[in-house]
Amino acid sequence: MLNPARSLALHAESGRELPRVEAFEALYAMGCRPRHGEVVMIAGRSGTQKSGFALFWVATMNLPTLYFSADMSAFTASSRLASMATGDTTEMVEAGMAEGDRYRQAYLEALAGSRLTFSFGSPITWRAVDEELEAYVELWDEYPQVIVFDNLMDFEGAESDYTEQMSVMSNATELARATGATVIILHHASDKAWEAKTDPWSPPSRDQVKGGLSEKPELSLSVALDPNSLEYRVAVIKQRMGPCDPTAKRYASMRCHPEVTRFAKLDLSLRSKPAPLQAEPAWSPADAVMGS
Repeated sequence: MLNPARSLALHAESGRELPRVEAFEALYAMGCRPRHGEVVMIAGRSGTQKSGFALFWVATMNLPTLYFSADMSAFTASSRLASMATGDTTEMVEAGMAEGDRYRQAYLEALAGSRLTFSFGSPITWRAVDEELEAYVELWDEYPQVIVFDNLMDFEGAESDYTEQMSVMSNATELARATGATVIILHHASDKAWEAKTDPWSPPSRDQVKGGLSEKPELSLSVALDPNSLEYRVAVIKQRMGPCDPTAKRYASMRCHPEVTRFAKLDLSLRSKPAPLQAEPAWSPADAVMGS
């Protein structure tokens, strides 16, 4: 049992803000403050680059990260990272790896400083999570600072069972408390709601997130992609320690470059050329550039 003063002293460090990503400047300007030790949900309709957004976010922060991917194959995830790091499209990465020699070596060197560790497999099980965490601690002698689950409905038994989905959210919260890691969990919003048909390029409101589960995390982000302008829209539909808009009518805009899995501050001059990513002390995807 802790009194308020001791609790604050013990947990102040775990609640500090996550490293900022330059591309998310408009999101921070809205008062969004993702923090260490929180559970964060990224929700959106199908095909809205949720995985790309999460992958870009954690790769650019470059904190020690354990990424559970049931939604992406091993090749898709790794080629996206290489594409992000070099600015080459995933098709170019695939061709370069097949070509071998200096092309293959350049891509491998581009990823050498990454602090992401992947676990692939579907469905995700809590036994697998425990085993991966044990292996991670055995290897690095610490817990990861970020844990990503891609996505909630890929957990065993959670595809359509609301009770199991609630259990996943409860376990994710417990995991964040026990390890001090930020837990990012991806989830779907309804594709059948009226808004999905009449206004498909706007972020879904809180009540469109399947199962009402966006109310459980400390921070819930709703995302949407306009395929015509490639404008990426992010709304804060739940934030325990800051402003939010459950209707998702107020959102931050940034530029999405899906061919290279990059995001940038919204600027008309960026239509044909992605902006470099924010550099971090250890490594950032923009540090490596593919040689000719």
